[in-house]
Amino acid sequence: ILAAFAVAEHHILEVQFIQHAGGDFTGISSVVVLGDVLGSGGDAGATAQSVLHGGNGGEGRDDDHVTRDVFPLNEVFEAFDELNLKYVVLGHSERRQYFGETDAIINSKIKKAIAAGITPIFCIGETKDERLGGILEPVLEIQLKGGLKDLTPEEVSNLVIAYEPVWAIGTGLTATSKEAQEAHSFIRKVISDVFGADAAAKVRIQYGGSVKPENVEELMAQPDIDGALVGGASLKPESFAALVTSAK
Repeated sequence: ILAAFAVAEHHILEVQFIQHAGGDFTGISSVVVLGDVLGSGGDAGATAQSVLHGGNGGEGRDDDHVTRDVFPLNEVFEAFDELNLKYVVLGHSERRQYFGETDAIINSKIKKAIAAGITPIFCIGETKDERLGGILEPVLEIQLKGGLKDLTPEEVSNLVIAYEPVWAIGTGLTATSKEAQEAHSFIRKVISDVFGADAAAKVRIQYGGSVKPENVEELMAQPDIDGALVGGASLKPESFAALVTSAK
């Protein structure tokens, strides 16, 4: 379960959040907290097998490409190492839309994250017009092949892919469990075709897009959905605890 906090806005430390949530996290392999302000990495009071930390590394400037970012990507990842951050979100739709990040830029950042020992959370997804236009699968295939170009099957096995339909992010709209499963199944098929069946079986594919306690159980019951990238619902401890409990 990935919690994409807007913690800079709410001034909540991860440790305080998890303690206050008070949910039963047993049976959850890991809770990954993503944000700009993070706890120290001490005891979070949760019973998940691990509470890991991550951040948004999209802000780093990739000197192999022209971008509008200020800080060099290597400095961003050095800071990740100092803060013991293990995951980084790359390819988010807002970075693609507002910062002009191409598949080539995202691919370069994914490679550099892996080289720095950080696990990429690679975001892909279609707009509403692309879905209604019947080009969902071509869009996802282009994003997958472009973002993962030249990676080895082992590297792909160890990363996280987050399928986030752009039209569902922060809108309250959610793909139905059938729509989400169909997209995830296609993603796994592309991974299998390009990187082999073993990589496809091992890669974790998360669903993101208005995940709430009310819909998470049905989404997580789908065979190709391995977890959730939670946005707004992660801002309230009680809501997030209920969501994690429902996801088990």
